[in-house]
Amino acid sequence: MTGSGTVDLLALETPFDGALSLDPLVVAVILAMAVVTVVAKTGGIWLVRRVDVSDRVQAGLDVLPGAIVVAILGPELAAGGPAEWGGAAVVLVVMWRTESILLALCSGVAAVVAFRAVV
Repeated sequence: MTGSGTVDLLALETPFDGALSLDPLVVAVILAMAVVTVVAKTGGIWLVRRVDVSDRVQAGLDVLPGAIVVAILGPELAAGGPAEWGGAAVVLVVMWRTESILLALCSGVAAVVAFRAVV
């Protein structure tokens, strides 16, 4: 502390000295991964705009988000209990009535939380 009551931050010693320092190699790897991610995403968009997409491929691309969600949540549902199956039923009903994936997913998550609180 200085005479005016302020704390000199440079004079403080912590038990983790050096733990918050950044290794230049780690920073370089993170930046390289960010560049690769941006190139992959923009490259995919660039490529799809230059290729004639058939109706069959377009139909596949249209259902891809739902297929990814099912691939991620399917194993969780298979290993789940009554709360998860009840949430899945809510998702099916909301999707059937509204055809909104986002609303169905949000309803399913809320239903699982509610069912877990009850069951």
